[in-house]
Amino acid sequence: MAKKTSNPIQSLKIPRLIIISCKICAFISTKLATKYTARIFTTPIKHKVPKRELEMDRKSIQHTIHIPKINKDIVVYEFGKSNRKILLVHGWSGRGTQLFKIADELLENGYSTISFDAPAHGKSKGKTTIMSDFIESILEINTKYGPFEIVIGHSLGGMSALNAVKNGLKVNKAVVIGSGDIVQDILDDFILKLELKPKISQLLREYFENKYQTIMDNYSAYKAATEIKIPVLVIHDNDDPEVPIKAGINIYNHLENGSLFLTDKLGHRKILGNQIVIKKIIDFIKSN
Repeated sequence: MAKKTSNPIQSLKIPRLIIISCKICAFISTKLATKYTARIFTTPIKHKVPKRELEMDRKSIQHTIHIPKINKDIVVYEFGKSNRKILLVHGWSGRGTQLFKIADELLENGYSTISFDAPAHGKSKGKTTIMSDFIESILEINTKYGPFEIVIGHSLGGMSALNAVKNGLKVNKAVVIGSGDIVQDILDDFILKLELKPKISQLLREYFENKYQTIMDNYSAYKAATEIKIPVLVIHDNDDPEVPIKAGINIYNHLENGSLFLTDKLGHRKILGNQIVIKKIIDFIKSN
């Protein structure tokens, strides 16, 4: 009998207790289920900083700054002292030190980086947050610490970076890694993982649109891509269990000046530390 092998890029699973509690809410009332899933959707998990990120954490100059438009405070990391600055944006349930290997390589190549813990992430206060908080954080950081030559975003950070560029962030180039794309697809996948009926996904979108008085699809990455003229490198893994490859391809297809780099068997997070990926980023940044 063949031995079972573990999947190193297995998707993060939602705890069974949360799934059961969602099902109970849905049985009682779809309205209750919608509010409950909205709360879960906007509540990131705060992970302990892994040992591999501690060096960047120690060597960074850290500040707490206020983001007026969302009335929230975030922690910012200054890494390196070069005037050639690159902004790093982590993904959902990530941290400002999560892209440390990329930051290290950028430092070796004469750049400094600014990163941050988004609201309700890492050392920043709060329990809940949404993508627009990421975007406003990026724009305020640009005002305080910019200008930046490049912005690099992972996952939700990639979506946020593209939306920030669309909304006025001035950079020469952008890199998005494992970026999500269509908001409704993200909601559909979330509801599927909670084992709820697809109808809840539509209700969830309507709930957010009513609460924040916005159209959720306006935040889809492909829509931002259509308005971006600068060179953008899209990096995505064919085996990403969190964000399907179609997201990266669709973003690339809507860019006027895009490049697409696909990898295999790196998943959603391992890709951030891969030396081939990092070299691709450095080469893209240095290219004319």
